[in-house]
Amino acid sequence: MTEKPTRIEKDSMGEMSLPANALHGASTHRAVLNFPVSGYRFSRPFIRALGLIKWAAAQANHDLGLLDAERAALIVQAAEEVTEGKLDDHFPLDIFQTGSGTSTNTNANEVIANRCAQLAGKPIGSREHVHPNDHVNMGQSSNDVIPSAIHISAAEELKNRLIPALEKLHDALEAKAKEFWNIIKIGRTHLMDATPIRLGQEFSGYAQQVAYAKERAQKSIEVLRELALGGTAVGTGLNRHIDLPKKMLRHLEQRTGIDFYEAKNHFEAQGGKDAVVEASGHLKTIAVSLFKIANDIRWLGSGPRGGIGEIQLPATQPGSSIMPGKVNPVMCESMMMVCAQVIGNDTTITWAGANGNFELNVMMPVMAHDLLESIRLLANVIDVFCEKCVRGIVANEQRSRELVELSPAMVTSLAPKIGYDRAAEIAKESAKTGRTVREIAREKKVLPEKEIESALDPIKMTESGGKE
Repeated sequence: MTEKPTRIEKDSMGEMSLPANALHGASTHRAVLNFPVSGYRFSRPFIRALGLIKWAAAQANHDLGLLDAERAALIVQAAEEVTEGKLDDHFPLDIFQTGSGTSTNTNANEVIANRCAQLAGKPIGSREHVHPNDHVNMGQSSNDVIPSAIHISAAEELKNRLIPALEKLHDALEAKAKEFWNIIKIGRTHLMDATPIRLGQEFSGYAQQVAYAKERAQKSIEVLRELALGGTAVGTGLNRHIDLPKKMLRHLEQRTGIDFYEAKNHFEAQGGKDAVVEASGHLKTIAVSLFKIANDIRWLGSGPRGGIGEIQLPATQPGSSIMPGKVNPVMCESMMMVCAQVIGNDTTITWAGANGNFELNVMMPVMAHDLLESIRLLANVIDVFCEKCVRGIVANEQRSRELVELSPAMVTSLAPKIGYDRAAEIAKESAKTGRTVREIAREKKVLPEKEIESALDPIKMTESGGKE
């Protein structure tokens, strides 16, 4: 077996042998060897955010006269390649690493510096033109870069992926609410029959939940706009120009379209991760809403003979390896599993956020991973749930009408006219005999026929107050 070529690089701890073509350096490779834990890597949005930060820092440091034009141009070009995803293979580190994410910030510094060497016609590992710490990391620390990368990446994903997906789902549910407005069905509380409701009213509730979900996603962007950049190691701003954050933020807004601003208090921004916990909490609430919607739709479509069957879901795939013709509500199930995962991610983020000891949180990589994973999963599953389930839902009007007429809960509108106790007797008889409330009320002549028909009009029951 031919051995793969290697090269030797040095860091503050000494020499390290690593693959000859790897753009990461000695310090990153130590972390590769130290943390063979999960195989989970930082996602594309996070690496993009790291590239944007290094790109903005080079521009800003040049603007401030701290970085010469040649070095700045090289760093800008290399950081742009990181931003665009061209160098993702050179970010090999596991999520479960140093809790500050220092290894990954170092990874970015080394990759950019070594790519600068290539661009300058020098061998990988050469630091003649660009040094990973002195130049790429100028005015920065892992302790303000990593939390800022979490905020930037999550804000971009919320803006560009989750919110558009929620808007599409909201529009689809609103369309169904209008389509189903004239279909009267039985309402349910405690899983038991309640007074009639319009199927369109039921779907309008789902649409409103998604409207609120979009607002919560927007609130998440708002809390993530505050960046720790400029705090350096512990929040004092040591080793950076006083105007560096302001200039970096201007460049970042240009690239993201998001109006980020410098932390009001750098000690809070680095010692705590409350904004990430809050954003995750909004995602958990969105997941709870979506779980409820998917679960309701699953139950409403249950059957086709032994369940509720008030709606019919699109058939997407065979549902059984043994029962021919069986079709399952798989899109609802997929949504529900994603929501369960997001709720679990929020638990991890909450616990990790609580571990902000003194001037630094030391569980940031897993917070970044789980926050971005929650956004990604939600955006993806909302998209397929909308396209392959909601848009194709068909109402079973006949089944809805039958269940309304057979429900003992129809007696509710008689109670104000004949009294609660007498109405309860009719309801019990209906449940026991299977006869309708209408039939029993007529037989007992509890009211004149015209009043019975008016009171038992299910359409009126769905209107405000049920009164003319």
